[in-house]
Amino acid sequence: MNKKLLIAVFFSFFILSSYAFAQQQSGTVPFPKINLDVGTAQNGKDVSVTIQLLLMMTVLSLAPSIIIMTTSYLRIIIVFHFLKTALGTQQMPPSQLLAGVALFITLFIMAPTWTKVNDDALKPLIDNKITMEEAYNKGIEPIRQFMFKHTRDEDMELFIGLSNQPRPNNRDEIKTYILIPSFVLSEMRAGFIMGFFLFIPFIMVDLIVSSILMSMGMMMMPPMMISLPFKILLFILVDGWNLIVGSLIRSFA
Repeated sequence: MNKKLLIAVFFSFFILSSYAFAQQQSGTVPFPKINLDVGTAQNGKDVSVTIQLLLMMTVLSLAPSIIIMTTSYLRIIIVFHFLKTALGTQQMPPSQLLAGVALFITLFIMAPTWTKVNDDALKPLIDNKITMEEAYNKGIEPIRQFMFKHTRDEDMELFIGLSNQPRPNNRDEIKTYILIPSFVLSEMRAGFIMGFFLFIPFIMVDLIVSSILMSMGMMMMPPMMISLPFKILLFILVDGWNLIVGSLIRSFA
């Protein structure tokens, strides 16, 4: 049986190979040819193109971090993870689901900012109406305005002082590399504040359940096992997702 199977496989392979060779000879199935040339730069233009490609690859690899650090995503995902911990559910909802929901809420919040970037910088650049440098200056401005709006002065002063630069007279003199960590610090603080207030009602449920179990002499019963269904029920009755998502979006208004 094994010998017959090997013979059948051999003849099948032979027939397919013959067919592919015939098709290649007739020109109906062309085989692609890929060339990758790596040589020495002959002039400044070749060096400039190489540097631009390297910078573009670097930006593409850092795109997720840039989206996280310069948008509302950071505050949203912090609040969602605080909510998951406060509820006491181990794997529900999954972290991938929370990340996806946070991403789409971020798209909703950042839509006006990104629309302005598209209209002022991206479209004129594609139409060759402005240069790359002008597109960057016009495109970064709406994002800087968003970050300025949600950055505390205390956090801004911290990084300005750490940079050993003279005190700026206005916002235009503040560098973007100073603004981004200041914005991140402010967003983390806001996310932790909202997460703290999320814990309070669920802690009250845990305390009530623990007191009832102790009064009944059921000290060996884990309070978390009893309080978890009540916390989920409380979250459903108050329409928790609507309240939390609405509060997050209004916090950026």
